[in-house]
Amino acid sequence: MKAFEGKSINHYQQPVGIIAGHFIETDNYITRRPEGMKDWLILFTLDGEGYFQTPSGEKFCEAGDITLLKADVPHQYGTCPKKNWHFVWAHFPYLSETAFLPDEEVFITRINSEHIRKRIYRAFKRVLRDSRERTGLWHELCENSIREILLLLAERLNRKIDPRIEQVLHILSQKMKDSIRIDDLAKTICLSPSRLSHLFKAETGESILETLNRMRLRQAALLLEHTDRTAMEAALDVGFHNYNHFAELFRKQYGKSPRFYKKLPQDT
Repeated sequence: MKAFEGKSINHYQQPVGIIAGHFIETDNYITRRPEGMKDWLILFTLDGEGYFQTPSGEKFCEAGDITLLKADVPHQYGTCPKKNWHFVWAHFPYLSETAFLPDEEVFITRINSEHIRKRIYRAFKRVLRDSRERTGLWHELCENSIREILLLLAERLNRKIDPRIEQVLHILSQKMKDSIRIDDLAKTICLSPSRLSHLFKAETGESILETLNRMRLRQAALLLEHTDRTAMEAALDVGFHNYNHFAELFRKQYGKSPRFYKKLPQDT
């Protein structure tokens, strides 16, 4: 494929704020903008394969890939030959969060984590809904959703972690109050319990139980500091059913008992 050649479907346009769409395209789909656009484009490939051509070269995107195209960059993109391309997209004006991402004409990264993919897709659906309904604060709502996507991408670039361990961390945070068994976690990510325990420690520096307790203790400390929950209530809220065990772990973590922590001004 030669850059900027082929049937043009959508030429250069002036910026229109925020616009979004959900496309399923065959291999005759081509969008060519030899002068670029004033808006940025963010695109999430759900299935199939597409390509992007800019002056710096050609890149390809597949299912699970997020693509970010800078403003004012001449470009052409479309469906790869003999493929379909299923994607959601949004054009948006410059947002400061783009500075957290690589300064490339077109940046493409794979999202391996299933729960992050779902979170990104939900954010795109909010942009689609809000940009179409256009209630009083639709633009601000759309920007917030796009900012969330950009920040999730930036966080993933700065935090290199096995996607299976990332999924376990997500489960721990979601089910913090529940009784969590390593065997069940291992089945969820298709590893043996011993392999999961070893990989988790290698990736995070802590055991699964240490990480879970740290999450619980941090949440308990926030409840004690910012709500009227008692130490006993806070312990139950975060999943500790043995108060003495909770108090012992809390004291090791924060250097004081939960009840004493509750009484102290937290800027001391």
